This record gives sequence, structure tokens and C-alpha cells, in this order.
Amino acid sequence: MEVKLLYIAEIVGKAGISCVKQIMPKIKAEYGINFCIANADSATNGSGLGKNHAGYIHKLGVDVLTGGDMIFYKKDLVDDLSSMSYVLRPYNFPPESPGRSYKICTLIDGTKIAVVSVLGYTGFNRIHADNPFVRFESLVERLKKDADIVIIDFHSGTTAEKKTFAFFADGQVSAVIGSHGLVQTADPRIMPNGTAAITDAGRTGCINSVGGCGTQAAIQEFLSGIPNWTKGEEMSLETLPELQGVVVTIAENGKATAIEALRVPLY
Repeated sequence: MEVKLLYIAEIVGKAGISCVKQIMPKIKAEYGINFCIANADSATNGSGLGKNHAGYIHKLGVDVLTGGDMIFYKKDLVDDLSSMSYVLRPYNFPPESPGRSYKICTLIDGTKIAVVSVLGYTGFNRIHADNPFVRFESLVERLKKDADIVIIDFHSGTTAEKKTFAFFADGQVSAVIGSHGLVQTADPRIMPNGTAAITDAGRTGCINSVGGCGTQAAIQEFLSGIPNWTKGEEMSLETLPELQGVVVTIAENGKATAIEALRVPLY
């Protein structure tokens, strides 16, 4: 069976969650979506993912939540992560890390989809993850024994690394979707060997903002040099909340046949 997959770009704050709640059902109906993934690394106040928000987003209809460098920022999630199979932390974190790094889900027709969270090697000075390129081939070889489709959420601080990984994984997985940049790139494509790719899917939240967070707080941080852990921007007509992401079409052989970037305003 052909699979239509919706990937919701990084959810930022309450505005992002509201966009998921109000816009996602319309997208699912319009495109005939079979499976939904969302990056939720900034869902709780623009920094990390709390346990309650994780459960709520899952109940809204998101099958798998991926994380990134901030997946362990909220202690309540960390404490229960091992029992929340639908929330993924990066696979190249240390083996002692709580939780799981991939999940295999089965659709109604028996198609098995593996979703993997991967942290890039560049841009995260506080985190010491293994090189994702070195560990990738053994992981994919193992997953392809049990899954028909493999989707990678590649969370990296640089566009160059995300682009390089897409070429590296081309033909081995169905899609490599970049995250963390919070700005949607204009390069969705089907790679030469059948892998759908986009350097960054963007963000779901307020577009008239700085990465989904308040503009004045960001300006003040640059003026003063003092870090400002601002909350996600409040949702309003002026802040232009929207859902961003991609819809990927995957054939029965696991190869992607189409990828479409989405930007759907709430108002």
C-alpha cells in the first residue's frame, strides 16, 4: 500500500500545540494521511518537552514524537521516558540514556514504519553524542529486517551536516527530514536513490517571532549578552501562528515518490 506520511516541524510553545490541535485534522483529511510524526523538542515553553504536553500531543493524533538536544530538559519527562514508547530521544546518545531512540509502528494493512531520532555531530557543544554517520549503517541494517519504511528525523545545528547526511543515507531509508533550524528550507526533493529529503522542515508556532519565541526578549539578549530563557511567543493574529512540515508519499517498495513542504496558517 502507498503510505502518506505527515511530519510536523518542531512544535514551539503553546502556539505550536494549538496549531497542531486545530490544523492537523484538516491536513490529515485533505491528504489522506496514514501516519503522523512531530518533532516536539520545544513544545513546553519553547524549551524541551514536558510529560503532560507529550501525552496531550500524542492524544491529538501524533503517532510518534521525536526530540533533539533538549529532550532531557524537563525532569518529569525524563523520569517516565522509558514507559512512553511514543517519545524518542536521539539514538546516538549514550547507551545509559533513558528512553528509546526508535519505534516500529504497524499500520492497519500490516505495513511497518520505523521512526528514528538522530542528533547531528555539529552545533551542540554541551552534548557528547556519538558520531551519527559511524553508527548509522548498523542501525539501518537492523531496522530494515523488521520494517518496510524507515524515517529519520535528523536534528543538527548546521544545514551542511543535514544535507550531507541526506546524501549519505540516500537509498537506505525512505526519508531524512532535517530539524532544529526552526526555519523551513526551500529544498524538499527526492534524492537520486529514492529517499525524500528536506534540510529543515521549519517550525510549528508563531512565525512573526525569533524561533517561535518573543522578539523583544531575543533583541534584549543580543544587546545585553545575558541569556534570556524566554517562553514561546503568545499566539495572536499579529504573531502569525502556522503549522509547518512535510507530506511524504512512499511506495510499497519503501522508496519515496513525492515530498511536499507545508505552511498552513492558523488564521
